[in-house]
Amino acid sequence: MTTTPHTLTIRDQSFVWGKQTYLMGVLNITPDSFSDGGDYNQLDAALNRARDFVTAGADILDVGGQSTRPGAKPIALETELERVIPIIKAIRKELNVPISVDTTRSAIAQQAIAAGADLVNDISGGRFDPEMLPTVAELGIPIVLMHIRGTPETMQQLTDYDDLIGEIYEVLQERIRVAQQAGIARSRIIIDPGIGFGKTPEQNLELLRNLSEFQSLQVPLLVGTSRKRFIGTILNQSDPKKRVWGTAATCCGAIAQGADILRVHDVAEMKDVCQVADAIWRN
Repeated sequence: MTTTPHTLTIRDQSFVWGKQTYLMGVLNITPDSFSDGGDYNQLDAALNRARDFVTAGADILDVGGQSTRPGAKPIALETELERVIPIIKAIRKELNVPISVDTTRSAIAQQAIAAGADLVNDISGGRFDPEMLPTVAELGIPIVLMHIRGTPETMQQLTDYDDLIGEIYEVLQERIRVAQQAGIARSRIIIDPGIGFGKTPEQNLELLRNLSEFQSLQVPLLVGTSRKRFIGTILNQSDPKKRVWGTAATCCGAIAQGADILRVHDVAEMKDVCQVADAIWRN
């Protein structure tokens, strides 16, 4: 399966959509993320993790300083800056890999790009901060627009849908339109249906079964299932770090449905999944 046949160049890397599956490695600089909170709070540990991801085959590093787990409360702007800017600078000094900043704040986006990041991953789809889309347009960088209901603090109370796929599709279509109106080129827009964000375990599975529906939006598709709670529910596994092979199954399914980028914690393992799944479904 293929998505829209165009190429996006980020730093020195060309992303040829439909040719292969790309990996975004998750680097959480947070004390409270659901699966690796506190693991990479120190600069040395975070930088070592970034090196390991690149060695294992990550195509993008996604650096975030605000937990978006269910129930997470917002943190101060200054705290988020203190978490993400030093590690972005350290990675950029040593590695040429594309860096994404996982944030909903335009001020963080601006400073992260100045520090060496290359794109923004906004779980709110540009809704939480009215300056985000104009800022991204002015910077001339790519953005990932995700579907979410409410906020991380409230999203799991907002899981009633009449038409899950149709409603998510309409929201993403609208966010693409608003982003373009703000001046962001369509070729720089990536969408994420937001698995786990305002969805029940059953809805996450329905979403995975129907990812191909989003191909008609004609922008690249990012999917993030890594270590998430619905996998733990299926496996009866409470430890997120022991959901690697459950994650692998969801990644394989996402590739079969045309996903272009997978956002993952376990890069080496998912690199193997991508190579084999791509050989089955893309070649």
